[in-house]
Amino acid sequence: MSRSSSERSNLIDVTYTQLHSILGGHVEGTNPEQIGSYLSLRISQLKAITDPFGKPSESSRKKVDSGSVTLTDGVVLRVEDADKEFVFAISEAFQIDEIYSLTLLRSFLYNEGLPSDNSDSRSLVQELVEAITPFYFLERLSLLRTLVPLFRSKENASEPFHDVALSTLFSASMSAERRKKLPERVIRDPKKASRWAKQNGKEQLVILEVLFWTLWGSVACDGPTVEKVLRTAYNFNLGMNQENATLLLDDEGTQLQRDKATIWIIITVEVLELETIADSSSLEFSNNPQRPDFYISSPECLKRIHELIIAGGMGQFSCTYMAWAFVLSRLCAKAAETKEVPDSYRRFFEIVLPQLTRGYSKDREAVHVVMSRVCLESKAGLLDLMATLLTDSPLFVTSVAWKTGSTITDPNAIAFRSVLKGLLMSIVELIPVEAIPEFDLFVEVWVALFGRSESQSIAGICSQYWQVDWQAGLGRRAILDVSRTRFPIQCGLLIRLLRSITASGFLDTDPLSTADHTADTDGLTEERELCARHVFYFLDKLPSYSQVIPASACTGAHAFYERQIESSSTTGVTYTNLRPISLPGGSILPAGSKGRLLNGDGSDFLIVVWQHEHSGWKLLLEVLTEYAFTLRSGSNRGFKSSAFGKDIGFEMDGETDESLVTSILDLIRSVIQDNPVQGERLMRSLETLDVEPADTSSTLPSAPDLVQLTTSILEEALTRYNTHSKVYPASRLITSAITIPSYSIRVWIYIRSTTALFGSDKHPGFTSAALAAERVTGHYTMTLALLKLVEQLCEEASLLLVSEDVQVRKLKDEVLLRAARFVHTEVWLEHLGWKYAQLGDRFEIGKRISSFYLKVLQYTPPVVAESPFSKLSNTILDLLLFKASVLAINPLMSCISSGTQMLQSLYGSRRFGDARRLIFLLESHLHLIRLVLQRKCISELAHQPCLLEQALCAQITGGAASHDPYRSKVNPIDALAFYVKERDAGQIVPHEAISVLSILCSSLSMTRTSTSTLVGHLSDPEGVVASFVRVVQHPYEDLSLRYATWHFIAIAMDKEPALARLFVSGQFRAFPATVEASDIANAVEVARDALTNWEQLWESNPQLLACVLRFLMVVWRHGLEHVSVLENVRQDTDVWRQFTSLACSELGPIPDFETESYTFVDGKKRSNMHEAVAEHCYRMDAKSCALHVVGLDIGIHRQTHQPTDPKPLSYRTMEPRFRSLDELTDLISEATPSSYLETQIPVEEREFGDDFSFSTALLRSRLRGRRVDDIMVQRIDAVERQLSSINLNLSLTQAQIGFVGAWRFILHQVIPYLSIDTVQRPILLSLGATVSFDIMKENRSGDMVSTIHSTRIALLVSILELAWFSNSEQTTEVQPFIELVDNIRAIVLNEHQPPLKSIQGSFSIPFHRPLLQLLYFCVKNARSLTRRPKALNAEQRLKVSALVDATLGFVVDALRLTFMTARVKADIDLDKDMELLVAVFEQCTRLDINPSSSVWLARAQEMDIMKASLDLYAHIDLVGISDLPFLSSTKRPLYAPHLLTFHMALASVPSAAERLASEGLLSAYCSNSVSKAAIAGLIDEVIPELPGQRSPAHYVYCSMLSIVSATIMAMGRNNRYFDAEASGFVQLYGDQVARALSWTIGDSITLPLLEEMDQVVNVFNALARNAPPALDTQSVVENVLRVFSPLALRLLQQLNYAIAHPNHLASLFEPVTDDERTLVEKDASTADIWKRPLIAHLLHRLFQLSSNIIFTLTFLVGESTLVVPVSGLRRTSLYWTLLELANGTLDMLRNLTSMPSGQSLVRAEVASSGRLSELNVQRGVRTARRNLEEILVYMVTQLAMWLSKPEFEVQSAETDGEDQNMPRMSLGARLRRGMAGEMAVDVQTLLNKAKPVIAKSDTTLGRGQVDISGILSTFLQNHIVLPSS
Repeated sequence: MSRSSSERSNLIDVTYTQLHSILGGHVEGTNPEQIGSYLSLRISQLKAITDPFGKPSESSRKKVDSGSVTLTDGVVLRVEDADKEFVFAISEAFQIDEIYSLTLLRSFLYNEGLPSDNSDSRSLVQELVEAITPFYFLERLSLLRTLVPLFRSKENASEPFHDVALSTLFSASMSAERRKKLPERVIRDPKKASRWAKQNGKEQLVILEVLFWTLWGSVACDGPTVEKVLRTAYNFNLGMNQENATLLLDDEGTQLQRDKATIWIIITVEVLELETIADSSSLEFSNNPQRPDFYISSPECLKRIHELIIAGGMGQFSCTYMAWAFVLSRLCAKAAETKEVPDSYRRFFEIVLPQLTRGYSKDREAVHVVMSRVCLESKAGLLDLMATLLTDSPLFVTSVAWKTGSTITDPNAIAFRSVLKGLLMSIVELIPVEAIPEFDLFVEVWVALFGRSESQSIAGICSQYWQVDWQAGLGRRAILDVSRTRFPIQCGLLIRLLRSITASGFLDTDPLSTADHTADTDGLTEERELCARHVFYFLDKLPSYSQVIPASACTGAHAFYERQIESSSTTGVTYTNLRPISLPGGSILPAGSKGRLLNGDGSDFLIVVWQHEHSGWKLLLEVLTEYAFTLRSGSNRGFKSSAFGKDIGFEMDGETDESLVTSILDLIRSVIQDNPVQGERLMRSLETLDVEPADTSSTLPSAPDLVQLTTSILEEALTRYNTHSKVYPASRLITSAITIPSYSIRVWIYIRSTTALFGSDKHPGFTSAALAAERVTGHYTMTLALLKLVEQLCEEASLLLVSEDVQVRKLKDEVLLRAARFVHTEVWLEHLGWKYAQLGDRFEIGKRISSFYLKVLQYTPPVVAESPFSKLSNTILDLLLFKASVLAINPLMSCISSGTQMLQSLYGSRRFGDARRLIFLLESHLHLIRLVLQRKCISELAHQPCLLEQALCAQITGGAASHDPYRSKVNPIDALAFYVKERDAGQIVPHEAISVLSILCSSLSMTRTSTSTLVGHLSDPEGVVASFVRVVQHPYEDLSLRYATWHFIAIAMDKEPALARLFVSGQFRAFPATVEASDIANAVEVARDALTNWEQLWESNPQLLACVLRFLMVVWRHGLEHVSVLENVRQDTDVWRQFTSLACSELGPIPDFETESYTFVDGKKRSNMHEAVAEHCYRMDAKSCALHVVGLDIGIHRQTHQPTDPKPLSYRTMEPRFRSLDELTDLISEATPSSYLETQIPVEEREFGDDFSFSTALLRSRLRGRRVDDIMVQRIDAVERQLSSINLNLSLTQAQIGFVGAWRFILHQVIPYLSIDTVQRPILLSLGATVSFDIMKENRSGDMVSTIHSTRIALLVSILELAWFSNSEQTTEVQPFIELVDNIRAIVLNEHQPPLKSIQGSFSIPFHRPLLQLLYFCVKNARSLTRRPKALNAEQRLKVSALVDATLGFVVDALRLTFMTARVKADIDLDKDMELLVAVFEQCTRLDINPSSSVWLARAQEMDIMKASLDLYAHIDLVGISDLPFLSSTKRPLYAPHLLTFHMALASVPSAAERLASEGLLSAYCSNSVSKAAIAGLIDEVIPELPGQRSPAHYVYCSMLSIVSATIMAMGRNNRYFDAEASGFVQLYGDQVARALSWTIGDSITLPLLEEMDQVVNVFNALARNAPPALDTQSVVENVLRVFSPLALRLLQQLNYAIAHPNHLASLFEPVTDDERTLVEKDASTADIWKRPLIAHLLHRLFQLSSNIIFTLTFLVGESTLVVPVSGLRRTSLYWTLLELANGTLDMLRNLTSMPSGQSLVRAEVASSGRLSELNVQRGVRTARRNLEEILVYMVTQLAMWLSKPEFEVQSAETDGEDQNMPRMSLGARLRRGMAGEMAVDVQTLLNKAKPVIAKSDTTLGRGQVDISGILSTFLQNHIVLPSS
């Protein structure tokens, strides 16, 4: 079966169900143009209301048979042969047109998917027809429902669909009622017949809705139209006459019939336009009326309508009957006023108003009078019918619509109530309220109409009543006047009426209340505020006061009242009080007040209404006082009330007082709910009352206030509930008392002080017993009320925080903690096992508790200690996360695992109300699970499994979902996946389910010890993945769900490899040969399709585009894991062209983020800039992801290919942008933000816009209580606008930072291709100059701006990393570089963003590190240019010098701060700062770029940084043993390497070295953490704490030696006795020095040891070279140098042997690091020493050491050591050692000169891996030649010195016995005579052999070399050979 087409058609993709959702505003992401295009293609179908899908036709059949069908939108569908059978079967089954059948089939497959496969072709067709039937039925209903929003938008020209609606209006919708026969094939099957009959009934019902909305605002109600509507209604008996009535006998069918009758009643009343009729100015009797489209302009129609209504009678037509009576009354009244009635109307008025044509008639009344009187009689049933409609019809009661699963499109629409309101107003204008026979029932109807509904459905009619009807006349306000006159004798009547017109809707005590009506409220609306204000002032200023007076009180000498008869008064008998009377309520009735008698004058009790203004609120307060403290408790409890009942005749008893008190509390709550201003006004009015007894002489406490009364009533009720279990529970009283908002802190104090509610540790309280009693009955009104109290306490505590009052917060925390423990222990843990009379109560209990937990967690910040109620937050987290128990988690898991089965079971049994409550429970539980897992992920236990995770991954028994009937257990993860695709669960549950899966996936991936994965707990992973892919693929799926699903897929790709494989390929196994990969749904293909249409998404839905690109970014991040699957995509040129085009597309100007006003979008209050900013951010996010994908692909290519392979396609597509300076500048300029704030909150699931970071709703709710006056309201509005602006700003910032990160990433990835490109470098430098110029202009200060400043500098670093260093002198490079230098200088000197503040930590996001990297680059590159005389001109050199000066000023100050901070704390960030600062300082102080050191040295001296560094050095741990974890991770200690580098930089500058020495360099080096070990000579190359690495102590020691020698050399001979101090340093560490120089050929050798030898020799060399010309023989320097000679000579002999035996040397080498060990192993396999890098390196180092030793010995002054015996052997004198070493060096030099000069002996990669220095032939030749020359010089000079010394006498032991008088020969003479010739010949021979080799080495070393062999030969001949002869 063909599943897709090459070209998409909206006729297939967009179902009527989706179209109706779009028109209703339930789906986002579409614009009016798109919707107009959808509708324009369907106008013909919408017009054919009777047969929208046509009838089978031969022409359509032929088109389908042809295999190609062209739809009305021009899309051509290819029809496969296999499809035709299905198309024709559907057409035949539903008797619809074949082309519509094809469209229906394709739409079903695209939106619903294929049904289960079946091998039998015939049964497959039948199965498909059966599967598509519900879809077809729903499409027919949705097609009709589509007309409803079109007709409604017709009323408002500002609606975007207004013009579209006009084009689809049609008169055919008048045919609202029809009788349709069922197909013959259906009739034979009763079950199918019943389903088809119900479908017909549903369609009729929807058509009636369309008719209503047509008449409501689209079609004029002219005479024929009204007559036709009414005649249809009467003929079909309000739709009850049905041909298929026998098939509609079940509950669903019966309800359909009732719903049709109800809407017919509303239509018949609406069509009469009662509100228009009530306006007499709109009535006109004329043959040429101004409004011919009004039905009264047609007298013949009026006559027929009258006859029709009279003939129809009353009964179910009583509403129409009464409405017509009102019409007649207005027509008759108008006719009576009209001077002359046209003849055309006379026949009509002869029937309805005989008096008009026949004169006065005594016996005959007007028809409308009779009709209205008869209709209001009890037997007519008008009021009963209206009450039934308002309380039991889905049209008016949302909960009933949910419970019955009504087909009504918009239950409880305000238009329906508006129609009945018009009827009700007609009744009160027709008949005086007092004359209504069933007045109490009329009141019930009034209350039901105005008060028993959601607030949004009645706020309009309530406000209309106060603003319009109240002013219209006495009739419409009469009901309140009548009730007022009976107040307070019968105060319940007025209270109920007033509460109903407060526009607050029903309370949760009302059985009609929906489970979520309170959650849907949007707070205080303007209409609600107006109504509450009117009610308050009405009751606060009552003009009358009714009283029951005994007749005896009016007679006698002590009479209180006097009867008066006033002939002029219209009232007749009046009464007057003779003395002032104190009335209940606190008011005083003045003497002489007039009162009107209401009852008979001869009665024993008289009811008098006094003309007395008083406050009804105060009287109600006294009623509550009387109830609470007298009638119920039996004692006054410290209060003494007035004689309330005796004074006015009011008595309370039994159920009446309970109901009255409940009504009073409900009224108070309705007036002040969400209205703090009104609440403050009411409470202030109540508190002015001082309830005092009549006997004012007694002294008693003041009366209680409303808060105390409410809490007392609650406590009493709970006590009675416990002690009198047989008494009917006063549930409504308890609920009302609990849910009244507290006026002060006194409620909290009471709850804490009493144990009645939540008990205590010792006393369980009365509530526990009350709850236990409810478990017996299964009714949980008390439990639900208690949970509501807890939830509201939490809400009130969180919204009315008093930050400065710690005690108040502590009080609330304690109360809430007790409440939470009580609820958790008494209800949450046990409620699943309770008995329930209504299953919905179980769902509601669970939902309220989880909502409470949810609210606590929502108000808890990430750091729980910062929570306003930390104890409560910690308790909830412990209960659900940290210390969770199985019992605590079980309610969540039970709901999740069994919810799918239970939901479908409830739907199947048509228990829609319970199903809806279950949906609310699922929403709350899923949200709670998500928050708990989010808390876990940011807690310290993030890497440990929690019980909630384990429960989600466990198998739950008894919760098998209906989608898998063969399993007895179900995994909650499997159930969550099922919720995502479950549409019967509403829109929120799927979204919450996918969000839970997302956070669970992240949480499991963070857990170290858990191996659980999501895919391992899915029963059908491939099916689940396919359903998720279908969700993101479907263009008209709920957008929020698509966003969330894309987010989950991206997380799964990143966290779970197995699940990632499914999303990439669609299945675990490889594709079979017969299956193409494209036929298997996978997320990559869906994303690829979206990428193909990126331009359309860019404009219409950038958020979806960003979601798709984020997913692709994650896919490419794991590209190496999916190389085979992605290979085709990576090789697709179109794909990379699309990525590149998207990444380089123009963003447009950055929108303004300042909120000036608000608009409502999808019911949410949005900033006027929300849409513009959000779209800009998502586009920027999409570009960031595209850049990341390109960069990641380049990285994948680099890892999988050789450098010589062709460049990747992704780079080649992007390369032209890098090559163009203009394009690259424009692109990078978009990524350089300039004016936004920062946020540390990751985006994750956040949506860009005005609610991005900070909750506007939370702010609005918390400030709700502060709206006390106009000034505060204005301030709060300004705060809200400011918060919206901040959120918009943060959105832009977050997107901008991500965009910068993307560019940095891709620039880093292309380094291998562009960093070596000389053509690209000028472009990059120019770009860097441009970017730095923008950064330089920053003129704002503050922490927020510093974040963006850091981001821009980091981007500049990435650009310059790509440019890198160069030796080029071209102007195209030098000029932009100098511009960059100048801009960087300005950045360093920026006053608004000073880098020193960043060093100080003044900014949350510092920027000094990338700035230091920039400075390092600029200075180092400038050094290479300044060394070339023609590279820079004078001006450019001045700019470089200015940068260096500015940099040094900043660096010196920063170093001082860093050194001082490091002195008191060890910090890794401080270590990094020091490293960068020292590196920049080192570059800036080099003499080639900064010849004069006086300026910066003076600054350094001023800042005392040298002394600070030395002080730090002397006190820190130089080895790092104190912090072993850090030492193990970084292989180095903190600070020490950077301090040594800093000292070396100073020692390299003579003037700075002198300052450093004077500040105590040697003192610090002699007294530090390694001094003790160095003094003892115990510093080894390795330490046990750091295996496989060089000892930090050894490195520090060698560095100190190097710095000391460098300082001596820098200071020269004028060292001011520093050489003496240095000699003391050598003496102090003498053992360690001697240890290094005492190495023998039998000892092992390491690279660190070689370095130590070098540094020791360098120290002695520096001392020798810079010693004064004439040393005192007793000086310290002389003593130290004298010690060096024998040690050096002995070491030289060992080196000679090692050089002569390289293989032995290799055997002595001991590797320290793993890299060295690897190098040794490689060397062992090679025999040729020149191919063994390690031996070559060691020989090179030994030659260097040898030359240094000999060079040092040359400087030593004293007797010659040339022939001094070594180790006591005569023939091993230095002469022979040097001669052998020279010959070995000569051989080495000869071998090296025979090699190519550029040949590598130690390659760079080998050197870096083994930490060796790179070595080539040229370097080797230079070292060997130097060693040879040093030996030759030393030998010649030493021989000359030896021969030139004066002779001296030596007493030989052999002459002891000889004559002492014989002449004696001197030793010098004998040596000269015996050895001079031989030695001179040896040296001369050596010189002769060396001369050609040295000459040959000039070729290798290049020109400019000096050959000293000839000079030495001449010197040898003149000073040694000739004198010796």
